[in-house]
Amino acid sequence: MDETILKLAGDVEAAGPKAAPSAAAPIIEVKGITKCYGSNVVLDNLSFDVKAGEKIALIGPSGSGKTTILRILMTLETLDDGFIDIDGSPLWHMEVDGKLVKANEAHLQKMRSKVGMVFQLFNLFPHKTVLENVSMAPILTKNVPKSEARERAMELLQMVGMADKANERPNQLSGGQKQRVAIARALALQPKIMLFDEVTSALDPELVEEVLNILRKLGNETEMTMLLVTHEMGFAHDFADRVLFFDRGRIVEQGLPGQIFTNPKEERTRSFLKKITGAGRAI
Repeated sequence: MDETILKLAGDVEAAGPKAAPSAAAPIIEVKGITKCYGSNVVLDNLSFDVKAGEKIALIGPSGSGKTTILRILMTLETLDDGFIDIDGSPLWHMEVDGKLVKANEAHLQKMRSKVGMVFQLFNLFPHKTVLENVSMAPILTKNVPKSEARERAMELLQMVGMADKANERPNQLSGGQKQRVAIARALALQPKIMLFDEVTSALDPELVEEVLNILRKLGNETEMTMLLVTHEMGFAHDFADRVLFFDRGRIVEQGLPGQIFTNPKEERTRSFLKKITGAGRAI
């Protein structure tokens, strides 16, 4: 097995062949959360758990709340009600004198170190080189020595096939190359949980597969917990341990990929999948 893959997740154990998720306590617990933008209810009393090492695909129509839940897990959006625990600790709350109160910035910063996110539009710093983009966060947030951060960044760039572009700037890269750099950058902080938000949606069709191959590599060769929002139904079927179908801020149906994609129980799920496959997104 590739030694770089074995090292890339830091304290997340490498799995060799893909292992079944652990039966231990969930690494993510979402408990009755609500999120509104004015009168628009984006997440409606939403609850679900994710086991350590589990690979979850979030599917559903645009506006159903999939991206919002990722952004809340990354503390980029607040929640209006409910609770979330990450790795046994409250995310948006903290305990003071035996009571749960709203988390302060120090607590949020600590919790952010457990979660990495890759966005639709890459969000690379245009004035920094590829190597600087990947090595910057460990230097600034974890006080990792520059030489050590750059060494690890090169290992990650090698893993995603971008080591030869280390000294180039983002505007010199294709969309697929930018997304691979963005994945390496998220991994540089050694998160326990990785969130992927429609990471192929901004790519030309011929570039999609190169990014999906990186996700397959991570899913097959590490025990990292991964949540993926995607409209690539075939990839979701092959990648995920479990699929959650969202609609109007709720989980309408969840289950194994084979069950969701070949024999969904809910009419809303069947209708959505019929439209997706009719648009040419084969399962």
